[in-house]
Amino acid sequence: MSFDKITESDSNYDKLEEKSIKELLEIINSEDQTVAFSVKKEISKLNTLIKKVISQINNGGRLFYIGSGTSGRLGIVDASECPPTFGVSPDLVIGIIAGGDKAIRKSIENAEDDLNQGWEDLLKHNICSMDFVIGIAASGTTPYVIGAIDSCNKKQIPTGCITCNPGSPLSLISKFPIEIVVGPEVITGSSRMKAGTAQKLILNMISSAIMIKTGRVEGNKMIDMQLSNDKLINRATKMVMDSIKVNENEATELLNKHKSVRSAIKNYMK
Repeated sequence: MSFDKITESDSNYDKLEEKSIKELLEIINSEDQTVAFSVKKEISKLNTLIKKVISQINNGGRLFYIGSGTSGRLGIVDASECPPTFGVSPDLVIGIIAGGDKAIRKSIENAEDDLNQGWEDLLKHNICSMDFVIGIAASGTTPYVIGAIDSCNKKQIPTGCITCNPGSPLSLISKFPIEIVVGPEVITGSSRMKAGTAQKLILNMISSAIMIKTGRVEGNKMIDMQLSNDKLINRATKMVMDSIKVNENEATELLNKHKSVRSAIKNYMK
């Protein structure tokens, strides 16, 4: 089935090299402002997807992101930020990229063209029907991602996708498709731009909503964050001070003893 590959359509701008830097920045900024409105159109579908992911996690499952190139890197970034931000296991949200860890920094030729490797990479994590897999591909045509999602479907593993082309092969096989149509890129085909921004916004929404609804946030505070540097320790100290109305020294003593904001507050309240 054919479809319009909007992510590859010709830019609305031409002769970019003849424009001033300020003109280029204004063009890019103007286009970027449209992305959030495109994301807004998918909130209802995103709500349904997130509810299913939370159900899977509450039943002992995990969330996987799988993609190639920029899409894969964005998934890895979101997954890698969950443990320090929310104190969860690094095995709860897992990012997988075509070509493996080397591909995070350097393009691996033809890695995305292997229809079977995505599933093989998921098998390394003992993927099962308790999990949820989200394929990320701006074009919606990446064989590595499509093959992984197709195999998951055959094994009754719930699937979703984040793509920027409506009616793409990836969208059609995903059980919970998210399609953010951001239109042509300023630089024709450079989907790391608006498409990448849209994917990042969606990933932020998915992981943040999941962590809030699975008890990793209280009020508006990240009470389970890892105390791994001075900035986070200072933030945690202020959280404890504000929550239980103690001074800085008392808050520091509680954090040193209990090692987390949640434990410090809970044990003080006893």
